[in-house]
Amino acid sequence: MKTAVVTDSTAYIPKEIRDKWKIEMIPLNVIFGNEAYQEEVDITAEQFYQQVKEEDLPTTSQPPIGQFVELFERLSKEYDAVISIHLSSGISGTFAGAVTASTMVEHIKVYPFDSETSCMPQGLYAIEAAKMALDGEDAVKIMSRLEELKKTARAYFMADDLSHLQRGGRLSSAQAIIGSLLQVKPLLHFENKVIVPFEKIRTRKKAMKRIVDLLGEDAASGEHYQAVVIHANREEEALEWKSELETLYPNVEFTISYFGPVIGTHLGEGAMGLGWMKK
Repeated sequence: MKTAVVTDSTAYIPKEIRDKWKIEMIPLNVIFGNEAYQEEVDITAEQFYQQVKEEDLPTTSQPPIGQFVELFERLSKEYDAVISIHLSSGISGTFAGAVTASTMVEHIKVYPFDSETSCMPQGLYAIEAAKMALDGEDAVKIMSRLEELKKTARAYFMADDLSHLQRGGRLSSAQAIIGSLLQVKPLLHFENKVIVPFEKIRTRKKAMKRIVDLLGEDAASGEHYQAVVIHANREEEALEWKSELETLYPNVEFTISYFGPVIGTHLGEGAMGLGWMKK
């Protein structure tokens, strides 16, 4: 049984890694005015953060179901099964689109997987699935492994500018105004598939320290973890943070990723995050 792996663009897996592990990617869209861009195809994260400074905040949209159907049908010519890994169903209809498309194709069995997260923590599932698929593991076994990883997965995000969350409908106007006045940096996480405040912390420095401590609680077990530092146009800060974390937690393997256009629309420039799961 030959299994393909699909994820969406919000995993922000670099193209060379997607190519290496044969991961197919389906893009979400950002819409500036009347112009729609497929993220990771028509617009890079760098281009997006520049454009946001010059234009109104864009809107975002999920891939059309037809795009999933087309991809699954193409894969059916070479594969028996496909594992389709997507951002949390609580913040996007992308996963639901994959589920619907799975009922519309023949000759291939589709296994949709709700990562219940986004960004590179979602990408870690796709990379693990792809490695197993290339080793010849069947889809049922891969799905079981992903569910096992999910039990150890954590991700925390800090928004630097609350206005994006408020404009995107993720935070009330009152909360945004009060938060800005008090310099509050809400620490966010996924709970029951949606983004909710984990804690409200007064400064950026304290918020990042709190995330470090949360990782430390898990890393204290001595078990091996993989973790990813995620930034919204703050690469230098991300590199410094990664270096600090590597010193603190030698049993954790760290990489760096970014909040691309779709997620960046809601979190805004300057956001930082950290996600991890057992290896």
